[in-house]
Amino acid sequence: MSLQQLARAGRTPALPLSLTLADAAGPAQLQLLTLLRVLPGQRYVGAGVWRGRAVLAKLLVGPRAARQFQREREGARLLSTQGLATPTLLAEGLREGEGGWLLFEFLQGAENLATAWAEIEPLEPLADAQTQVLGEALQAIAGLHAKGLWQEDLHLDNLLRCGGRVYVVDGGGVRAEQPGQPLSRQRVLENLGVFFAQLPQALSPFIEELLVYYLLANSEHALPLEALEKQIAKVRAWRLRDLLAKAGRDCTLFSVSRGPSMLRAIPRDEEAAILPVLANADQLIEHGHLYKTGGAATVAKVNANGRPLLIKRYNIKGVAHWFKRFWRPSRAWHSWIEAQRLGFLGIATPRPLGVLEHRTLGLRGSAYLITEHLQGPDLMQCFSAHVDDAQVPEAQLEALDRLFASLIRERISHGDMKAYNLFWERGQWSMIDLDAMQQYSSQASFIAAYGRDRARFLRNWPASSALYQRLDERLPRL
Repeated sequence: MSLQQLARAGRTPALPLSLTLADAAGPAQLQLLTLLRVLPGQRYVGAGVWRGRAVLAKLLVGPRAARQFQREREGARLLSTQGLATPTLLAEGLREGEGGWLLFEFLQGAENLATAWAEIEPLEPLADAQTQVLGEALQAIAGLHAKGLWQEDLHLDNLLRCGGRVYVVDGGGVRAEQPGQPLSRQRVLENLGVFFAQLPQALSPFIEELLVYYLLANSEHALPLEALEKQIAKVRAWRLRDLLAKAGRDCTLFSVSRGPSMLRAIPRDEEAAILPVLANADQLIEHGHLYKTGGAATVAKVNANGRPLLIKRYNIKGVAHWFKRFWRPSRAWHSWIEAQRLGFLGIATPRPLGVLEHRTLGLRGSAYLITEHLQGPDLMQCFSAHVDDAQVPEAQLEALDRLFASLIRERISHGDMKAYNLFWERGQWSMIDLDAMQQYSSQASFIAAYGRDRARFLRNWPASSALYQRLDERLPRL
């Protein structure tokens, strides 16, 4: 295969594939065995064999290949010349009009810190294992900054742990201020903001404690916590906007198809499993366990190859109802977007697995939303035995405190805070039925919406009951 052919190979070229690449010793075959990252028609990153040696190959194709090649090569050179731990660049080349390649040594047994973090993220915030991973990452970042460099695309995937060292990879994102001279304080704050903005909100109270690991390796600047927190908030807001935009377009994270007859979106890693579910949603609902039927929505638990899922079908009740709905995003799409928002913000909700809008010449009709199925009891069931004595388990009350605190912090209103819309799952309350959810930019608007949410939540029980009174005392007021 040639680089030109690779540019047309799409997201899943057949493996293994062979390309003839050249270095100073002449041409040789690269056998690409696995793909680690793909941007169709732009970049293919994978592991393979070249001249009998395991390599990590970055193959750059398409109209921007030359520019990306120069950035990758310059970044790798900066890391190497400043003495930072990074895989050795073994070979490189650029063919005008075709593309470029960079072949790096393959670090056998290496683990990226994102994988290490994923295994320990569910632990209590700043457990010892979490501290170790984040401490390693911050010391590697500090080493970059001490040499006047920063990683523009800074995340745990670009840090590899191998043989007791942490290696910096992805030279395409490496930038320099004054190589060899410590990075300026403002640039440090901006770059650390990018790093901390990707961590769970639950770790926010521990940022000052984590900064110690950075300062042990680079104490050039005092780093005001307030200034760093402002930068983190700025980056988080940008990342959220970016995610919500990606949830509606075809990209690495999501498979999205748009046309005059339908709009469909699925997380990329669930595409193979969920496509047949969406294609047969009505039949699955018919044979599933119905929770709600008729009216504006039909809700059913279904079995898809042994996996329990929830399908919610948003119905069109008639012509008048259609005139109200066809011109605006469906409630399924609104729920899809709001679920992405909650997931990003660390507020529990069933993972959204797929959404489908049926359309006629672009005008919206019925729609479907598929999510994970929650196995736990709802809040009404959990609290029903305690209406008169209010002796709710403290763990559930504390989880409720955390949920309301998160909603207040992010200025999010659920819009229908029934006890049946909260489920007890893995030690936290998970919210469902996001049709009316909204995040407010104005505190004044949010206060009114929060008041309605709070009042609706309390109306789940008689105002004279002990449970109502205890929750009324406990839930924050704005």
